[in-house]
Amino acid sequence: MNVPFLNLAAQYESLKADLLPVIEKTLASGHYVLGPNVAAFEQEMAAYTQTKFGVGVNSGSDALTLALRALDIGPGDEVITTPFTYIAPAESIHQVGAKIVFADVHPRTWNIDPAEIERKITLRTRAIIPVHLFGQAAPLDALFALAKPHGIQLVEDCAQAIGATYRGKPVGSHGALGCFSFYPTKNLGADGDGGMVVTNDEALAKKLKMLRVHGIERRYFHDLHGYNSRLDELQAAILRVKLPHLKSWNTRRAEIAAAYTRGLQGLPVEFPVTADGNNHIFHVYALLTERRDALHKHLADNGVPTLIYYPQPLHLQKLYETHGWKRGDFPVAEKTSERILPLPMYPELKDEHVAHVVATIRGFFAAS
Repeated sequence: MNVPFLNLAAQYESLKADLLPVIEKTLASGHYVLGPNVAAFEQEMAAYTQTKFGVGVNSGSDALTLALRALDIGPGDEVITTPFTYIAPAESIHQVGAKIVFADVHPRTWNIDPAEIERKITLRTRAIIPVHLFGQAAPLDALFALAKPHGIQLVEDCAQAIGATYRGKPVGSHGALGCFSFYPTKNLGADGDGGMVVTNDEALAKKLKMLRVHGIERRYFHDLHGYNSRLDELQAAILRVKLPHLKSWNTRRAEIAAAYTRGLQGLPVEFPVTADGNNHIFHVYALLTERRDALHKHLADNGVPTLIYYPQPLHLQKLYETHGWKRGDFPVAEKTSERILPLPMYPELKDEHVAHVVATIRGFFAAS
């Protein structure tokens, strides 16, 4: 049996009858950038995240960069984030000219560790970017307790966690700004790139709308140096079709996660942990094992491809070799990178595929 690690075509087939008329209508409209679908989707995302404003942008990466710009963060400022994630948060800090400050992660949730953040706060710290990694919220109460006394802003990276909640409230609605990605592999994915920033602050929303279109409020009158970072009308139309399905998709992900955990009990692996107060939506389901590389190969040899997130933490990446970070600086992130193995996870994954993954893993350890 071959088990796809991801199968985006299956989602398209399930929604084809709804998607094609919307795509055709949008193409026929002749309005392709920041049109009525974008405006409607911004309102729908604001409602979904229980915020007042949504601002559609070109990508989740741009969402982070524009969020920092909206907060006037730049040279001389410091922003704390995690070294165990995709590069986008660190990249956004670099792009606004601020200093990247990493704090290590918790060994069981893999989210940024407040105890590590506390040691990194200085008089120049302006923001913290907690990444809600793999589909569950970072420990926001603890982060706010650290941030508020110092006037530090929280910019939530919700790229992997749309639909997740923290103490009953959606991610993205807790900090000053919440940043989302609609990259096709995400729990709510477009058919191309797309992103959004949500906020309850009207002034920040207004500034973001200017920043995404070359710093203009009126055409050809530029008040800021901005970006060309607009959400396409076609992507917004597609996302509007998909958004009502997100809850059932996330429920299915949780069912698959539970089946993996049940089926793999008793093996020398560590399972994902859902922290108190969190609703985990399992963008990624990952195991920790000392025999990661051998298991990775065994799965591939038996029709189960796996993709490792993340094989090298950010502080050890080549582009940061002049920053002075070295192996041993963030030991939890480093050890996690060496042991982590994500398994196939998407709503269309069939029960027989899940059973095959479980049987293949059990077979590996039985033969060891």
